[in-house]
Amino acid sequence: MIFYKILFSFCLMIGSLISITSNTWMGMWMGLEINLLSIIPLMNNKKNVYASEASMKYFITQALASTILLISIILMSKIYSLMWLNNYLMISFNTALLTKMGTAPFHFWFPEVMEGLSWMNCFILLTWQKIAPMILLMYNLSQPILFSFVIIMSMLISGVMGLNQISLRKIMAYSSINHIGWMISSMMFMNSIWMYYFLIYSIISMNLIVMFKMFNIFFIKQLIALNFNFINKFLFIFNLISLGGLPPFLGFMPKWLTIQTLINSNQYLLSIVMIMLTLLTLFYYLRMSYSTLMFNSSELNFTLKPKFNSFMPMTLNLLSISGLIICTSLFNLL
Repeated sequence: MIFYKILFSFCLMIGSLISITSNTWMGMWMGLEINLLSIIPLMNNKKNVYASEASMKYFITQALASTILLISIILMSKIYSLMWLNNYLMISFNTALLTKMGTAPFHFWFPEVMEGLSWMNCFILLTWQKIAPMILLMYNLSQPILFSFVIIMSMLISGVMGLNQISLRKIMAYSSINHIGWMISSMMFMNSIWMYYFLIYSIISMNLIVMFKMFNIFFIKQLIALNFNFINKFLFIFNLISLGGLPPFLGFMPKWLTIQTLINSNQYLLSIVMIMLTLLTLFYYLRMSYSTLMFNSSELNFTLKPKFNSFMPMTLNLLSISGLIICTSLFNLL
């Protein structure tokens, strides 16, 4: 059981690395296919009846996106002399990559697949599975109008759709769509900011998902029913607010850098729209924080209550909470 998980996890990483480091578009496509075929066995879980449905939805969507990608690559290599047609093929190529990431308005599969997975698989889908398509998109940012539309749609759809959710996995999915919008805007103007953004987003997501997994939480009502101890409550709330991007937490730093880059590039309208629409996602983070902090149930519940005091989670939580203060201090010293 553990052996096959290690094997497919290794193949998953190799597939992404082949895709990123490939010199040709066909090599890139092969890497994405290896990555896809490696994650499907990891998604299946005998204990979870929805895992097979989620893996089937994921496979069909990714296979469709891969087909569009391959057709675009073949046609672009054949008819490179026709510039007007080449632009349309480039749009279809980028659309396929955006579908693979789950960016709005191509996000139709993402929350549904997330809903059927375990927390560990959710973490892989939120972080590692985004790396290869995003870096390939970074090589090909030639249509600013398309990407501006995608960024605004990601912000709008994630904000509005997330307001009505009670499932934490769907909330994390819509949150991820919002962050993808920020990441695309950061990579349009400076690639290094995308790297910082992705790393910080992964750390904060890992903190939250480790908590959800350890306490066996899947819905907002369980946050009310489960009696965290005082420290765990505050760690959970601080991580949520950090994910929303409020100072003085680490999650604010990449957004700060992105906004600064956008303003330096004279993208005033885009930066204002992004900030305003991100407030919608911040609203449901604060709603979850309020539920956890204010309500305390004395009813008997059968969820797991482990002690959340191991070294690694505590270190990552401390980094997430105090990271911005450390980073700004370092900037001032340098």
